[in-house]
Amino acid sequence: MQCRMAYHGNRGTSHPATFFLIGIPGLEDVHMWISLHFCSVYLLALLGNATILLVIKAEQTLREPMFYFLAILSTIDLALSTTSVPRTLGIFWFDAHEINFGACVAQMFLIHAFTGMEAEVLVAMAFDRYVAICNPLHYTNILTSRVLVGITMCIVIRPVLFTLPIIYLIYRLPFCQAHIIAHSYYEHMGIAKLSCGNIRVNAIYGLFVVSLFLLNLVLIVISYVYILCAVFCLPSHDARLKALSTCGSHVGVICVFYIPSVFSFLTHWFGHNIPHYIHILVATLYLVIPPSLNPIICGVRTKWKRERVLYVLTKK
Repeated sequence: MQCRMAYHGNRGTSHPATFFLIGIPGLEDVHMWISLHFCSVYLLALLGNATILLVIKAEQTLREPMFYFLAILSTIDLALSTTSVPRTLGIFWFDAHEINFGACVAQMFLIHAFTGMEAEVLVAMAFDRYVAICNPLHYTNILTSRVLVGITMCIVIRPVLFTLPIIYLIYRLPFCQAHIIAHSYYEHMGIAKLSCGNIRVNAIYGLFVVSLFLLNLVLIVISYVYILCAVFCLPSHDARLKALSTCGSHVGVICVFYIPSVFSFLTHWFGHNIPHYIHILVATLYLVIPPSLNPIICGVRTKWKRERVLYVLTKK
């Protein structure tokens, strides 16, 4: 397939007019079968997160910071899955493999930005649990409306600021003839590796962003070390169980989010013997599995939450 080239600026940096996404290389014969599962999981994510948002909006008793952060998480999950899955289903169902360069960069930016926002909101939720368990008497004094607004701005602005340079790093690269990407969506290094120029800066900045991503995990672990210390100092066994149960759903969300991402990162950099389609499949699932499981883990894990969901959905 011949690549049409567009030239930008005076430097003569050439970009392909379109990029071509293969999908999941090596599994082209079962794309239709895979798409049915992807579509089902995506619909589950839409239904689950929309239900969480509806319940939190309708139920006046759910105005605590914990549910505020849960609403943010559900909003980000809706955005992240919608940014990636419809494009992937277009490849599987309609052979819509081509996309213009600008739309490619836009999807790359949105996927990285929303992924960063999800990591940030998990840190915020860990901080919320830390304050609730380690300093319960001052919970409402610490997590005031002003503080919540500030945390929300950090959740949104920090990932956007760290993702914006990636756009420049991609636009500065020259692309000669290569324009076929062995992936189901567009991500930074997948695009950069097609360049016939030097991508060392891209790789270094990519590792820098990943290190910030992992720093969030370190902050979450530190929060839970303090939480566990506070929990095991409680005199009552029932009190310890109740405190741990309030953190259970959050720990589940953290595992669902970080385990696939860390596995994908390790296979990308060190798993040279792992089949390429495994890496692409895991990376694709990473964008749809957490949004579909988070509502189940967070929203209907406990009996009282299930009762509130049923009450809001059935009341007249």
